[in-house]
Amino acid sequence: MKVHALRLIEGMDLRRGIEEYAKKENIQSGCIVTCVGCVKKVHLRLAKAVDTLEKEGDYEIVSLTGTISKDGVHLHFSGSDEKGATIGGHLMVGTIVNTTAEIVLLELEEYDFSRMYDEHTGYDELVIQKK
Repeated sequence: MKVHALRLIEGMDLRRGIEEYAKKENIQSGCIVTCVGCVKKVHLRLAKAVDTLEKEGDYEIVSLTGTISKDGVHLHFSGSDEKGATIGGHLMVGTIVNTTAEIVLLELEEYDFSRMYDEHTGYDELVIQKK
């Protein structure tokens, strides 16, 4: 296992920033350990994968979790507004960092993560192989 730490700054796309870092560092299999910071625009896909939600405003990052594979990322986000109301869902491109996003990733060098279409779910799902 190998630990990675990165910081995204204002105006950066949260999802793209993680994807670009993973590609640059050649992370084939990994997970999000933690993320703190805030965003000024949120773009999420909601449950049932039909509707998306786009909101502008200040949101504290309450949680960011997910996996990184050589075929891409699968990330879930939750954020709370100035009243503490929380929204969450599948993180989409278009979630924009406000002041900072401090992220720790764990690279799982003993695994090979990939994604393959699953007829049962209708999505590209994670395939886990031990090296």
